[in-house]
Amino acid sequence: MDADAEISDSVGMLAQPYHLYVERTDSAKNMARYYAMSIEPTLFGNACLSRRWGRIGSAGQQMVHHFDREDEAVRLFLDLLRQKRNRGYRPRTSALL
Repeated sequence: MDADAEISDSVGMLAQPYHLYVERTDSAKNMARYYAMSIEPTLFGNACLSRRWGRIGSAGQQMVHHFDREDEAVRLFLDLLRQKRNRGYRPRTSALL
C-alpha cells in the first residue's frame, strides 16, 4: 500500500475538547456580560473556533473562525482566554437550581 494514500484515523478529530464560558458582572456599572467559545471539527477535517458574547440573557453576537490546523485555533483560543481573564471575566459562580 502506498504511504501517501494512507489516511490517518485522527483526521478531523481534535486532540482534546476546547469549551469555555465566562462571565463578567458589576452591579454598580449595570454590567452583566458573557463570553463563550469552543473549537469544533468541521466536516472537512479542519478546526473551527466559534465565539459568542453579549449581555447575559440575550442572544448576543457570534463570530466563527476557520483554520487549516488545530494548533492555530488553539493559539487564538488561548490568546482570547488571556484577554478575557485580564478584563475580569471569570467562570460562572452561581449554581443553577
